[in-house]
Amino acid sequence: MKRIVAVLVVALLVLLGLNSVFVVNEGQSALLLQFGRIVRADYPPGLHFKLPVVQQVLHFDKRILSLDAPPERYFTSEKKSVNVDFYVKWRIADNAAYYRATGGDRLQAEQRLLPIVKDALRFEFNARTLQDLISSGRKDITDRVRQQTDASARKNLGIQVVDVRIKRIDLPDEVSESVYKRMKAERLQLANQLRYTGREAAEKIEADADRQGQVLRADAERDAAKVRGEGDAEAAAIYAQAYGQDPEFFAFYRSLAAYRKAFKGGDNVLILKPDSEFLRYFGTPEPAKH
Repeated sequence: MKRIVAVLVVALLVLLGLNSVFVVNEGQSALLLQFGRIVRADYPPGLHFKLPVVQQVLHFDKRILSLDAPPERYFTSEKKSVNVDFYVKWRIADNAAYYRATGGDRLQAEQRLLPIVKDALRFEFNARTLQDLISSGRKDITDRVRQQTDASARKNLGIQVVDVRIKRIDLPDEVSESVYKRMKAERLQLANQLRYTGREAAEKIEADADRQGQVLRADAERDAAKVRGEGDAEAAAIYAQAYGQDPEFFAFYRSLAAYRKAFKGGDNVLILKPDSEFLRYFGTPEPAKH
């Protein structure tokens, strides 16, 4: 009997000894409770001791955790609805505050954190137009939402909000259709404006080219008339000089020019009297009578 009691006492002492030791692993933190009251909340990784039975240890994950929220509908400043898909990166910043707010339950912590993030997102979306959201407002929204939710979560939940990211912003079908029609109308208006501007520029270039062509033709005709006039004057002077030096040779030269012009085609037919002055050089030419 005594032996059995001794064995039981040894076993009880071993259990008590094991119950008085706990280990905090890397990536974890621990909180020590005694009858539900927080004794210590900042245990670093390593081997630690506690009072057996009366004290309990809760381990918390120190790593960054992810909360992937279901898509939520928000309204812009123009009262247009958008479906927003987002996620939150968070971690425990204060073990004691986290335990008091959530009892150390991660699911409960996320259920309390999610409304805080949604309210901040709703405020930011209500302050912006749809065009701002589509163009470049997303990063500014996430930065402001992270700052707002981090301050509230630290104070009320002992949680640090590391990041808030918007994965996707979708338009409902009816809004997508109206946005598509508006964008199509804007692009059509821009295309018509570009075509009108192009036609106007083309007409201006064509008119300027026509004007320059008319000026060039007028200048060419003027220069040609001047050259022709000078040529005719010079030819007349040459003819007069040649006629003054040898009138008979001049008459013969002029007759040859007339023959070339009259018989140029090769099949021309002239009906003239044999004694016609035009045929004077075809026979025995006689000096012209003056």
